[in-house]
Amino acid sequence: MIDRSGIDRSGIDRSDVEAARARIGDRLRLTPVLDAVVDTVHGPVPVSFKLEYLQFGGSFKTRGSLNAMLHSAVDAFGVVIASGGNAGIAAATAAAMQGVGCAVVVPENAPAAKVAALHTLGADVVQHGTSHAEAFECATALAIERGSVQLHAYDLPDIVAGAGTIGLELDEQVPEANPVLVAVGGGGLIAGIATGVSSDRSVIGVEPQGIPTLHSALRNGSPVDVAVDSIAADSLGAKRIGDIAMSVAAAHGITSLLVTDDAIVAARDYLWRHFRIAVEFGGATALAAVRSGAYVPEEGERPVIVLCGANTDPATL
Repeated sequence: MIDRSGIDRSGIDRSDVEAARARIGDRLRLTPVLDAVVDTVHGPVPVSFKLEYLQFGGSFKTRGSLNAMLHSAVDAFGVVIASGGNAGIAAATAAAMQGVGCAVVVPENAPAAKVAALHTLGADVVQHGTSHAEAFECATALAIERGSVQLHAYDLPDIVAGAGTIGLELDEQVPEANPVLVAVGGGGLIAGIATGVSSDRSVIGVEPQGIPTLHSALRNGSPVDVAVDSIAADSLGAKRIGDIAMSVAAAHGITSLLVTDDAIVAARDYLWRHFRIAVEFGGATALAAVRSGAYVPEEGERPVIVLCGANTDPATL
């Protein structure tokens, strides 16, 4: 639960995810699943795509933002969030649904396409600093000044629980206990899905080699700061895994795979060429693990690949 005193990073369990689904109701889309066969370095592989990029706001993050706003009973003072892109778009989308204001603090080097989307959604866009850390510091001060509720892009119980509703949907849409591959930045999505899906499923994180937040934390035994150097940094650019994600990873035995930027670019291009699916680089990262051979499915396995976001410039396809 969030309040105006600060950011709560206590953990979550499946009951929180179920409560989030009940709270959200039919306000958001039940995104479909597409069964397909994709080409990989080891030959054709059957997969199931969770088309979460079709969610309102263009990414999974709207689930968490709306859940947090509904749970916190946000009033006329609105919300404030620091985000270089998708979390801000999600917060602005959810705020518009609720008829409340939303201020988004973005680094000065945030992608122009995402900043333009924020303006279109009616957000109060504040550009500050050149890193998420600087933007977050500004957002904290702004929330106190305005009396607003401050959201966190990934390390907040209601945000993670909202993302976890994807896990509940996957259990219903893909009842076989196939593994779920999820792109990792700050870890809110993978923590939510791992909490929401049935315990007989494995959940596997996929990260760019240049932003190994979960991979480094698992190796170290606790979250550590990492360098941020990847083509997918606009959506997976957290420099440190969230505390909630670290706790969930330890409890659920989550593992992490690393993929190159070249593999991410190739996966994104492949989705466009073969399926006319346009996602951002972060949205193609989980598929990159399968296509590049970083993840090799077992015999008879059909991995679920979460296509998590599509806030991208189509001209780059």
